[in-house]
Amino acid sequence: MTLFRGTFLDTPHNPFTGGTLRVATDAALLVEDGMISARGPYPELRRAHPAENIVDLTGGLVLPGFVDTHVHFPQIRAVGGMGMPLLEWLDKYALPEEARMADVGYAAGVAAEFVRGLAAAGTTSALVFGAHYADAVDTLFSAASRVGLRITSGLVVSDRFLRPELLTTPERAQTESLALASRWHGVGRNRYAVTPRFSLSCTDDLLEVCHTVLEEIPGALFTSHLNENEAEIATVAELFGGSDYAGTYDRHGLLDHRSVLAHNVHPTDVELKLLAESGATVAHCPTSNAVLGSGLFPLGRHLDHGVRVALGSDVGAGTGFSLLKEGLQAYFCQQLLGDHGHPLTAAHLLHLATTAGAEALGLSAEVGDLSVGKRFDAQLLRPADGSPLAVGVTHAADAEDVLARVFTLGTPADVRAVWIDGQLLHVDTANEKG
Repeated sequence: MTLFRGTFLDTPHNPFTGGTLRVATDAALLVEDGMISARGPYPELRRAHPAENIVDLTGGLVLPGFVDTHVHFPQIRAVGGMGMPLLEWLDKYALPEEARMADVGYAAGVAAEFVRGLAAAGTTSALVFGAHYADAVDTLFSAASRVGLRITSGLVVSDRFLRPELLTTPERAQTESLALASRWHGVGRNRYAVTPRFSLSCTDDLLEVCHTVLEEIPGALFTSHLNENEAEIATVAELFGGSDYAGTYDRHGLLDHRSVLAHNVHPTDVELKLLAESGATVAHCPTSNAVLGSGLFPLGRHLDHGVRVALGSDVGAGTGFSLLKEGLQAYFCQQLLGDHGHPLTAAHLLHLATTAGAEALGLSAEVGDLSVGKRFDAQLLRPADGSPLAVGVTHAADAEDVLARVFTLGTPADVRAVWIDGQLLHVDTANEKG
């Protein structure tokens, strides 16, 4: 057993429904076999467990590990493409890079960069858009297993619209998806996600196969894109006989509590009602929406309809792995919407980056906050002496103000250590205390 001593911030109770930021100063968590078995004031836990090893994290902030609900493994080297909307950006930046995943050696290099980038940003769990090539998805799961991340991912499937080398058939998609799931689903911390790219690139026959695969893999998730760009939405309606976008998934039984749909910037009220009733989650990806000019996310309308929302980085249209940056951009988005926006506090942002993501991925019984009975998935933030964040934290009025400054000024450089199941994954030794 190990006692972790420090200041702990988390949101076990949803701030959107009246919960508040939980703050424990000079506290301790007792971690046994990766699970938090006790928490309380440090002096009390030390007296109760005088012989246990102590990990002293004072002088920093301990947050739950972030949960990224939408990020593209093949697109890490495509980050930075500017000046064009979604469909043009896909053609120029994303899809050429995705085609390079046919080279397994190239894919393995990208996978290693990808999982290191997630861990360095404090992300411990992620729902990952895989690759169009089964061998490349194997490299992702292998790399994630070596680092120890909780990864849910799968083969990306399409049978129209994209460049020919990225297309499959319904039969091949089913065979390759089930084979990948048999190798990786439930192995270590890996899980499988059925992943049609988007309805624009999938026929009804392929979406029906996706439903078949989803039902054949107990505990699998479903993920895709939804209502990201107005031109995309119009084309989907043409291809599906006037159907709204959410309906293209629902007609094949693909919307329920296992479903995470990215973006949903331009939903109809009918679609929001459907998403709420099905229990699906929307992955809000604010930096991507800004880069591609997709629009401002109507968070208030989602909340009014009871739709679950979490955060996604959406690398590579998104501008990096940090959910601190995504949280700040989400705040900006709601501010820019004025009377139509939903005002956000720092506690809201932490919830979206942690507990909301864990709920979306079906992991809320294990991770998302630092309560007794949860796995110790956590990160230590400790800014460098004299940095703007360090100065800001020093002058903060209270814990909520500290957290607001973390989201405003924090970067992956401030993440000094990351644990999953109590195991240390990443340490920045350049400024390590002690």
